Amino acid sequence: MTPLQDLPPPESYQTTGTGHYDSAFAVSELANASFAAVGQQLALLMNATGLSGDVLPVTVDQRLASLWFGYSFAAQGWELPSLWDPIAGNYQTRDGWIRLHTNLPHHRAAALGVLGCAGEAGAVKQAVATWDGEKLETEIVAAGGVAAYMRSRAQWLAHPQGQAVAQEPLVTWVAPRPVSLRHRPEASAVRPLSGLRVLDLTRVLAGPIATRTLAGFGAEVLRIDPPGWDEPGVIQDIALGKRMASLDLRDQTDRQCFEDLLTQADVLVHGYRPGALDSLGYDLATRDRLAPNRIEVTLDAYGWTGPWAKRRGFDSLVQMSAGIADAGAPWTQADKPTPLPVQALDHATGYMMAAAVLNALTSAAMTQRAASARLSLARMAEQLAQTPLYLAGPRIGMPAAADYADQIEESAWGPALRLKPALQVGMTEMRWGIPARACGTATACWSQT
Repeated sequence: MTPLQDLPPPESYQTTGTGHYDSAFAVSELANASFAAVGQQLALLMNATGLSGDVLPVTVDQRLASLWFGYSFAAQGWELPSLWDPIAGNYQTRDGWIRLHTNLPHHRAAALGVLGCAGEAGAVKQAVATWDGEKLETEIVAAGGVAAYMRSRAQWLAHPQGQAVAQEPLVTWVAPRPVSLRHRPEASAVRPLSGLRVLDLTRVLAGPIATRTLAGFGAEVLRIDPPGWDEPGVIQDIALGKRMASLDLRDQTDRQCFEDLLTQADVLVHGYRPGALDSLGYDLATRDRLAPNRIEVTLDAYGWTGPWAKRRGFDSLVQMSAGIADAGAPWTQADKPTPLPVQALDHATGYMMAAAVLNALTSAAMTQRAASARLSLARMAEQLAQTPLYLAGPRIGMPAAADYADQIEESAWGPALRLKPALQVGMTEMRWGIPARACGTATACWSQT
């Protein structure tokens, strides 16, 4: 049993469809490969668990894979809320550019507190222009906010964090231990993950993509958020196939409920930075005691080693830090940061997280042992930078009507269309039995215990 380490080469899977994103980086190539990683690992799991006699072939629809790297959900007859806070964005400093990420109230408050200005874009622009970018980045992070000064690829690779991330594998496996998988009689070649309980403790965006992917093959995904949590404009895309519950881990009753859920879970997927779960009272030893047979996969933004290992971050910030937004500018002949056409780091990392879950399940099925997987957006940025551009054909823009499934998805916010699935494993296709639902709308329990 080989631990998953890399994206699969293009010759190892089949593709249909045409098109690619116009970018300085191999975004569509990365989309193909990350979807294929999921398919190949699912095929191995199905073979190991007797759901298929052979390792099934994997087919990726190239156009749809690229489009799923964007937004899969199209509201019908109503408008989605904005994805971005009004002051989030790129601003010129005295010596370059910085990106402020202010979608969460406490991140917005931290940035405005450092800048000492009103919460409107014009005032922020004037205040940012008086700062050196790296100094402002440091001050906002120290205040509990999130921001990223734009660096070139050369600057990032010379930076201590860039050097640390470059030495990390794409998937880091840690803490191997005996794992005995629970029998799932409902699993079938059509729904190979049926009966698999996935406890989802993830937020925007990679982790939710991972668990949405597992739900597409039949897993029961229960996402837990703090009471009152919301991600306007994002939840509609990534809540597909999940039950959305809320618990307050500062409340003793809710903590007991969470521990019961974890005890019964087959898979734990979380996006807590190093040490963050420990501070909640759920360190590795406690998780091992509560759920010794769980599969665990996690991610962070800036990598698991180096001085920024505990730094908060998002795809758009990592693109600024790692030289992607800087490299995009000359590609488009622009004089400002030019990010990727989609949040490809989030999406590729999410699909690789799902592939890692499947890989660990196969390991447990074959050897009764499994390790936990760690991934990061920054390491995926390095992977993207090393991926050659090779796709030709038409440029991909917005989805067309033919890219969407025929049936209406009755989401919690209104009717919508959803992109057709991009991945097929033999005759096994992705489908979701639960439409997108708002945070906190489900009871925090497994459907069957």
